[in-house]
Amino acid sequence: MLTQPNLRWLTVHKVRGDETTREKDVLAVEEPLEIRIAETDLTGLQRPVRSIAITMRTPGEDFELAAGFLFTEGLLKRREDVAEIKYCEDSPSPPTPLPLGEGSRALSPLGRGSQTFNIVTVHLRPGVTVDAARVQRNFYTTSSCGVCGKASLDALEIQGCAPLERDTPKVGASVIRGLDATLRKQQALFAKTGGLHAAALFDLNGKLLSLHEDVGRHNALDKLIGARLLSHQLPLTNYLLMVSGRTSFEIMQKALMAGIPIVAAVGAPSSLAVEVAQAFNITLIGFLRGESFNVYVGESRVVS
Repeated sequence: MLTQPNLRWLTVHKVRGDETTREKDVLAVEEPLEIRIAETDLTGLQRPVRSIAITMRTPGEDFELAAGFLFTEGLLKRREDVAEIKYCEDSPSPPTPLPLGEGSRALSPLGRGSQTFNIVTVHLRPGVTVDAARVQRNFYTTSSCGVCGKASLDALEIQGCAPLERDTPKVGASVIRGLDATLRKQQALFAKTGGLHAAALFDLNGKLLSLHEDVGRHNALDKLIGARLLSHQLPLTNYLLMVSGRTSFEIMQKALMAGIPIVAAVGAPSSLAVEVAQAFNITLIGFLRGESFNVYVGESRVVS
């Protein structure tokens, strides 16, 4: 039987017509993750640790998720801003931090209900600080709607991002048509639970480079971007992103922060997602299912 920390078994009553049976079913785990930052000045004096966000996520790749979230929200600028990432040290025996770049996939005992593994602290390099005004935005994320409760509409503005280079790179329509099948084939946790979103990175030839799953599509993308950040592989200017489900503003914001020029999704984009794509020269593709897809913005990048 599976013992992965991101899966949980449950006995359910399955009704099929007039027949009812008791069978084991597997669920995707959803638990809160609190992301904190620790700052140290150039003299070595540590400032009070600050809580930045709480997100409902599927456990695993928590360090990547934290780094990706801070980067895509504009709180981190570069990989060098991060000294190390640790789980909460409030317990008597905190876990040993994983080396940055290797990620948190190897995490095994998650400890159901244990706060230790549900709090991650990102320690910044001495002298690096986070804008206090931005920290005061009321971040609270959920698996369904992304970042909610922001202090004002000004928080929706994407700061410091220039439009991507228009019309490049090019990608073949045949490559795009193959993304959906590849994504579905590689969604291992979705196949087991039916309850997870995915974010996948492809090269321009349609080769799958990495895939990350989570109960929240925005978390899956933060895990993907965080992994690339910690491995010094940003920006992603010559790659394609595909996400399951719909394309929201937050998916487009995060893609833009990572420099991704082409975004494809199984579902439809929102109106605000289209506006972001138009403003920043991102090719936006929706309803990618089998051989068909819609190009909402940036069709010049798609070639026959």
